[in-house]
Amino acid sequence: MDTREALGSWIDGPKAAAEKMGADFGHRGERLGLPKEGPGSVAGPGRRIGALVVDGWLVSMISYGLIAKGDAGHANLWTTPLFFVVTAVLLSTVGTTVGKRLFGLRVVRLDGQRATIPQVLLRTVLLCLVVPPLVWDRDTRGLHDKAVGTVEVRI
Repeated sequence: MDTREALGSWIDGPKAAAEKMGADFGHRGERLGLPKEGPGSVAGPGRRIGALVVDGWLVSMISYGLIAKGDAGHANLWTTPLFFVVTAVLLSTVGTTVGKRLFGLRVVRLDGQRATIPQVLLRTVLLCLVVPPLVWDRDTRGLHDKAVGTVEVRI
């Protein structure tokens, strides 16, 4: 076998090459005991990114209109702290944010229960740092979710 074949192409990556050779990685969330699709399955990256965009947009509009009263420079200073507060409060109380609710998502612990307040606070801090959510595992769980033992599932 050619080493290029074992490593996969730069587009497909090593996972596609391994699957081509017969490896079975299962569906997203299988290692966590979650269903393949439907309610309770791991949310895909598209839905999660869409929810994050909606939440960020709403928070920036609140920051611009209500806190900074139209001053864009002042609004930029308040957007991230306000995002942290809104996200932490909503996830702690109802388990979802406005954006997540629109996209049919919920943050839960690995056992399916609502995330605890310390889990939500640490998850939100890591989310605000931006880099941890960009590092995914095979189940497309971000590093911020892995660090606190949570997962975003479909409702």
